[in-house]
Amino acid sequence: MKNKKQYILLAIALIAVAAITRIISFEMQWFNLAPITAVGLFAGSVIKEKKYAFLFAVLAQLAGDIYIQLFTSWQGFYGIDQAFVYISLLAVTALGFLMTRRNALNVLGFSLAASVLFFIISNLGVWVAIQTGKADLFHYGKGMTGLVNTFIAAIPFYKNTLIGTVAGSVALFGLYNLLEKGFSPRLQSAKA
Repeated sequence: MKNKKQYILLAIALIAVAAITRIISFEMQWFNLAPITAVGLFAGSVIKEKKYAFLFAVLAQLAGDIYIQLFTSWQGFYGIDQAFVYISLLAVTALGFLMTRRNALNVLGFSLAASVLFFIISNLGVWVAIQTGKADLFHYGKGMTGLVNTFIAAIPFYKNTLIGTVAGSVALFGLYNLLEKGFSPRLQSAKA
């Protein structure tokens, strides 16, 4: 993608699709089954202006949080543990910087790594919140026992994170590859 208009359209589309799928998955109570981490990974890998790459997943997450705050009975903004969700999205985007070759094997490997990174950082945030005084509603506990309990309790959510990340990455990188081939005939003829 060569011009600024294409980047802006890509940004709007990615943020909107990720936010909408996050809202739908939240409303259906399919928690973490949204391609937000895939958007971060994709942006980190594809967007040349790295300072803007960080905005994609963060804005999609923020749009979903605003919706949840304004239109549901849940809290869209809920404390220090939420900061760790945003930190994990920034980390996943930075991970995307390392994906210089975007082939199927790399997309799968980086998607797996991104979902693990998100899982670890975001659930560490839950534990930190409990350690700093947030109500321990699920009785995870404090200290190392609480840390272990927090991660064990989060395993069912990891499945959705993994599915959302892998499916989202396949869709995003696959569509991008098709669009790149379709919109750059000069590149194709130069390679022939």
